[in-house]
Amino acid sequence: MIVTQRLHHVAVVVSDLEAAKDFYGRILGLKEIARPPFDFPGAWYDLGEGSQLHLIVHPGARAVRGTREIDGKDAHFALRVESYEETLAHLKREGVEAVGNPHSITGWAQIFCCDPDGNVIELNAEVKPA
Repeated sequence: MIVTQRLHHVAVVVSDLEAAKDFYGRILGLKEIARPPFDFPGAWYDLGEGSQLHLIVHPGARAVRGTREIDGKDAHFALRVESYEETLAHLKREGVEAVGNPHSITGWAQIFCCDPDGNVIELNAEVKPA
């Protein structure tokens, strides 16, 4: 039997490492962490609670979507944020196109956006009782 403990990391393929690092580091505020000296470019970020995000530059990858259309039904990963309203406002100030749903049937408020390569990201927040 396999006993899963937690999510360890998510790997995302990117084509422009500097643009991706600006998005994940500066715009999303993730902390870059040390990465082993692989023979290909990339960057790692701490997601908290022992989880990580790995950016991988892989020119031959088939995972790059080829579109920046925001589609919450497409493959994505989700990050929990402290505030739905503040996060949505910050993304808009940074010029990041985002689709918000403060009353999702999931039970949490959702924001979907894309990184510079079109990878879909969900940013969700606890719904505060009225």
